[in-house]
Formats: sequence, C-alpha cells, structure tokens
Amino acid sequence: MKKITYILAGFALFAAAVPVQAHFQMIYTPEMALKEGAKIPLALVFSHPFEAGHTMDMGKPEEFYVIRSRGENEPQRTDLLKTLQPITWTSLTNSGKAWETEYSIRGGDYIFCLVPEPYYEAEEEAYIKQETKLIINGGGEPGAWMDPVGLAVEIVPLAKPYDRWVGNVFQGRVLANGKPVAGAEVEIEYLNHEPMLDKKAFAKKAAVEAPQDAFVLQTIFADDNGVFTFGIPRAGWWGFAALDLEPDYTYKGKKCSRDAVIWIKAVDMK
Repeated sequence: MKKITYILAGFALFAAAVPVQAHFQMIYTPEMALKEGAKIPLALVFSHPFEAGHTMDMGKPEEFYVIRSRGENEPQRTDLLKTLQPITWTSLTNSGKAWETEYSIRGGDYIFCLVPEPYYEAEEEAYIKQETKLIINGGGEPGAWMDPVGLAVEIVPLAKPYDRWVGNVFQGRVLANGKPVAGAEVEIEYLNHEPMLDKKAFAKKAAVEAPQDAFVLQTIFADDNGVFTFGIPRAGWWGFAALDLEPDYTYKGKKCSRDAVIWIKAVDMK
C-alpha cells in the first residue's frame, strides 16, 4: 500500500513539474488597426502562443468567413473557406499543419470568424473545438465590433478590441447559443514569440520570460452575466479562450470541449 502511495505521489509531483500550456486557436495578421485600406495576410495556426510550443495539426476548417460592417450599413458576410491554402507552421518544438490566405481591407470593421474541425487530444481522449474571432479595423471608420455574430460559442467584446492602450482594460461577454455563460472559465495567453509569416514560423526569441509557470497561462472567471475584465499590462497580442461552454457537447462519440476565442492587440502610448 505504501508503495502505491509513493508512486501516486511521484506522478503528482511529475505533473506539477510539467509546464502549463494551453491550446489556442490563432487567426494572425500583423496589425489590427489599419490607417488605410490594404491587402492583409492571415495565418490560421493552432498552437501554444506564450512558449511557441507544440503546434497541433489543423484539419480543414468547417467554416471561415468575414463580416464587414461600416457605419449604419447592413453587415455583409463573405465566405473565405475556398481561399485557404494549406501550409506547414514551425514552432520551437515541431511543425504542424496550418492554413493561410489574404484579404483586402477597406474602411470599417472586419470580423473574421473561424469554426475549426475538432482536434483530437489523445492524452485526454477528447476533442477540442475553438471557435475563434479576430476583428480588424480599416481607417478608423466605425463598425459593429460589439455585435454577436451568431457563432455557437463566442466572446462578444464590450470594449473596442483594436484601440486598447497598454494599461486599458478589455472586457468581453461569453455566450453559448446566444446566452451569457455565468462563471465561464477564461484562459489568457500573451503571444510571446513573433509569428514570421514569410518563414511560416515563430521567432525563437521570446519577448518576456515568465518568472514561474503560472504566469504562462492566466485564468480568470466571468461574472453571473458572463462578463470578464482583464487589465492589459504589455503591448502586443493577447488571446482569450472561454472553455467548455457546452459541457454535454460530443464529437464522434467522445467528449469535445467547445471553446470561444478572441484576440486583441494593445499598443504603447508613446
């Protein structure tokens, strides 16, 4: 009995020593607030952004589209699924299957929405499906960045996601099937290694060093109305993932964590 206890204790210590990492679906482009219209590159990568760790193989997305809104005009949706081209993305530890495309931005808001094929996590014997949003603005013209887009699970920004100075806060409301999720668990990671689109790889040099593993992946919880608040300490890209928003959701007969992800970028006030 003592031997079993020692073995279990050893496993617990080993687990505690393993660095904390979170899967994050990314839709990456270098800038979020464009001064004028431009053709922008977009990379769809499923990885661990703080440590540029293991990159997971992405299957063909189920949906990928953009919603453009400008002033009081009716939003327009454009399907981008057929524009995606397969690529191989290199992290600091491996390479994985990813996707890329380009899109021409003019004035107003552009909400890019990704519904990926569920990813099978063998260690957990379960799937992960992260429905992801990225909101780009052209020319400072107003748009409907604050409106839900109708994803099964999504984070709706309550603060404009592309005008955040360092020191501002970002607020979002977590929705599942259009309803707020009280007490939703939200993981947060900083994009700590610059994505080099020309090389289809993360830069090796990290922007910051975490003093301890808990700083790699931060966790907060939404309130009873599904609202969370995060103070932004550093310039750059920040990812927010609200986890397992449909606890009974399954895929191919196995548990599937249906997560909602949104990305923002903060800049220094110089």
